[in-house]
Amino acid sequence: MYDYISGKLVFKSPSHVVIDAGGIGYHINISLNTYSRLGEVENCKLFIWQYVKEDALTLYGFADDGERRLFLHLVSISGIGPNTGRMMLSSITPAEIQAAIVSGNVALIQRIKGIGPKSAQRIILELQDKLRKEGPDTLTVVPVSKTVKDEALSALVMLGFARNAAEKVLDQEINKNNGDLTVEQLIKFALKTL
Repeated sequence: MYDYISGKLVFKSPSHVVIDAGGIGYHINISLNTYSRLGEVENCKLFIWQYVKEDALTLYGFADDGERRLFLHLVSISGIGPNTGRMMLSSITPAEIQAAIVSGNVALIQRIKGIGPKSAQRIILELQDKLRKEGPDTLTVVPVSKTVKDEALSALVMLGFARNAAEKVLDQEINKNNGDLTVEQLIKFALKTL
C-alpha cells in the first residue's frame, strides 16, 4: 500500500522512528543500517514495507530501495519473519549479506543472532540464484536519469531474464540500430532474441 513516507523526523531510535507526514505520525521499524544512514537530518524519506497480521499492522522502513528489496527476499523464506530480517540487516550491511548469500558463506550468515545452521543454508539455497541473476548492483541507488538501455535492462531483469544475457542482447540491438530505439522497441527486439 505504501511505497515511501517522507516527512519530518520527530523521533529516532536504533529500532524505530516516528515521521510526521501531513500531520500524521507514522511509527516505522528500522534496521541499524537505516538508523546509521539517517544521521542528524530533520526531514527524511523511508521506503516502506507494510506487514499485516490478524492483530497488528506494522510498518518497516528502509534508507533505500535496495535494502527493502533484500529484506523482501529474506522474509520470503519460510521461517524468516520481519523481525529476523530486520535483525539480519542490523547485524551486517545489506551488501555483506548479499555477498555472503551469493558466495555461499554459511558461516557469516550463521553468526547473525537468531540464524542457525539450517536457516543459513536455507537462505543461501533459496536466494543464491535470485541474487546472482539480479547482479551485484541491485543494492545501489537507481540513477535519476536512466538511459533507454538502463530502463530496458531493468524491465527485462524484472521479467526474470538474467542480467548478463539481457545486457548482451540489448547491446547488440543498440549497435544494430545505431541507438535510435525507444525503450519499448528495445524490449520487444530483446524479447524476440532471449
